[in-house]
Amino acid sequence: MIDLWLVRHGETDWNRELRFQGHLDAPLNPLGLQQAHRLGQHLAEHGPRPLLASDLLRTRQTAEPLAGQWQTSALPEVLWREQAFGVIEGLTLAEVHERHPQVVEGWRRRDPDFAPEGGESRRQFHARVMQAVQMLVQRCTQEGWQSPLVVSHGGVLDMIYRSATGQSLAGPRECTIPNAGLNLVRTDGVRFEIVQWAQTDHLQGLPPSAVYPLASPSKG
Repeated sequence: MIDLWLVRHGETDWNRELRFQGHLDAPLNPLGLQQAHRLGQHLAEHGPRPLLASDLLRTRQTAEPLAGQWQTSALPEVLWREQAFGVIEGLTLAEVHERHPQVVEGWRRRDPDFAPEGGESRRQFHARVMQAVQMLVQRCTQEGWQSPLVVSHGGVLDMIYRSATGQSLAGPRECTIPNAGLNLVRTDGVRFEIVQWAQTDHLQGLPPSAVYPLASPSKG
């Protein structure tokens, strides 16, 4: 088993506008940059350790202050990307209702095999996230890595939380996943134990981030 630290990226304007980001490359907004800076300060004395990030801009920007503190660089990994939402990326939920009602109907059926055109189903996404975790566990074994930290996305953390708690892929999200929050799980790549979740003490004094209703789909 390894201790795996997970961080959702800092806030973007699209988070605040409740837009589906998916694989689109929205940058951090000023609050997101502050969150990333606070994260770097908070963990400065807890490294260096292996640092990975999704290859998307918002995660790489979140990792930069931490990489600077640890005098390292974040290794980009495409498997840690957010769920692909296809034709609805860049749209708000209201716009999805208006332009792609078939997508809304697919969500209402709670079918984990449903995917928007050009996107991933939740089952496909979950399998990709599990592959990312298993590959990281294997790399830790081969290279002697201890307690790696991955900067990723809300949807990715949700898939790991579901695996840890036995929650169905068909149900709504049941956990909070704050921007730049710290989460610690223990895993062998198949089994997961939540040690710490949604820790945000290092963000005290900053304005609150946008919060999605737990029953809504992840937007990234």
